[in-house]
Amino acid sequence: MKKFIVSAGLAALGAATLESAMADSGVGDSAGPKYWNLGATLRGFYDDNYGINPNKRGSFGLEADPFLSVHVPLQQTDLGLRYTYGLYWYEDRQELGVNPFDQTHQLDLWLDHAFNERWKGKVTDTFAVGQEPELLNPNPVAGVAAPYRVNGDNISNHGLLGLDTEWTRQLSTSLAYNNGFFDYDNSGATLNENGQLVNGNAPGSSLAGLLDRIEQSVSLDLQWHLLKETVAFVGYSFSWVDYTGNEPIAVVPFVRPGFDGIYHSSDRDNLTHYAYLGLSDEFTPNLSATIRAGGSYTDVYADPLMPSTSLDPYADISLSYTYIPGSYVQFGFTQNISATDQVAPNAVGGITQYAKNSVIYVDVNHRFTPKLIGTVIGRVQYSTYEGGAASSFDTTDYGLGINLTYQFNTHLSVDAGYNFDDVESQISGYAYTRNRVYLGLTANY
Repeated sequence: MKKFIVSAGLAALGAATLESAMADSGVGDSAGPKYWNLGATLRGFYDDNYGINPNKRGSFGLEADPFLSVHVPLQQTDLGLRYTYGLYWYEDRQELGVNPFDQTHQLDLWLDHAFNERWKGKVTDTFAVGQEPELLNPNPVAGVAAPYRVNGDNISNHGLLGLDTEWTRQLSTSLAYNNGFFDYDNSGATLNENGQLVNGNAPGSSLAGLLDRIEQSVSLDLQWHLLKETVAFVGYSFSWVDYTGNEPIAVVPFVRPGFDGIYHSSDRDNLTHYAYLGLSDEFTPNLSATIRAGGSYTDVYADPLMPSTSLDPYADISLSYTYIPGSYVQFGFTQNISATDQVAPNAVGGITQYAKNSVIYVDVNHRFTPKLIGTVIGRVQYSTYEGGAASSFDTTDYGLGINLTYQFNTHLSVDAGYNFDDVESQISGYAYTRNRVYLGLTANY
């Protein structure tokens, strides 16, 4: 099933999977034994809120995205990589006398290997440097920690090791290890002479202190093949989050032995156990679905003042329907927890430890003609918070992406699109709206 991508065009900086990125680039085209692909996209755009509140400013701009892909299919092994460089110029920033350029980097790689007919392994990795949340989190249906653009050279890396094994005709297993690394440019929060938390000239913590982290998980699914296209499974996953910012993130007027009233990044380290049941079925050649549902148990063991545990629902549901050749609709729902940039303590000194996210998404891809393709992607994320002053508030993030692409030939295409973002929140200063339009030309060889 083709993975969901959060938006198209200007915000399409990170692909949900490398397979889709390779398919879009034309690498591996059956027209010939070509193992590489070189190209570039040039766009003009207007962004009416590139600074995000409270620094709302609009700007025209230009975008250039050269890319290089390499794809090597072998008898038992399929491997490839893709590198994309992004350069963005903002007219408004040049008029303000500040650096008008942003730069992004994205490197994707994958390796699939069949050891034999029953043992298959997979390695994928996505490394990114940039500003947009879609680039830093290529799996946004899991929840976005900071649903807004962040200045600076922010780094993320997402890796996967997988092993699928068929033990018998009916019984198989799927073992996976996931690793996520996040490093934000905004850092350096300290305590001033009055014991107050400051980040440069502004009060409060830094994004690095709040969100720099390593996320790791190991999962095992036991699968029972009921029919040729029907698989039932039971699974368990264990994840742990290690916050690496090494900075103070909150100050509270409460002390106890071993705690001086200052929270640090590592005080939000936590462990989570997941247990779930699932079903995957291809009902017809053009209709398929995967349902995974269960619960999670999270232990915030590192909190020096108020360690806690909680039980939460867990779900990952997706449905795909191809209604005519080349045209499909996808629907999905996820329920999970994720990191958050909220931390403000409540009246008894507890801080916000993580967010609970409910995400619904719809992706419609329609082929009007063999050369004209339209895409509409909608997404809604509803978030509540565990602990801290934010526990009484909620945030809803609406996203819409519309894109039209016309393919002149195998080497040249044009596209136009519109992206809309609307964050509504009870947290002061967190809400914003953003509109982006773009028109571009892509050439590849």
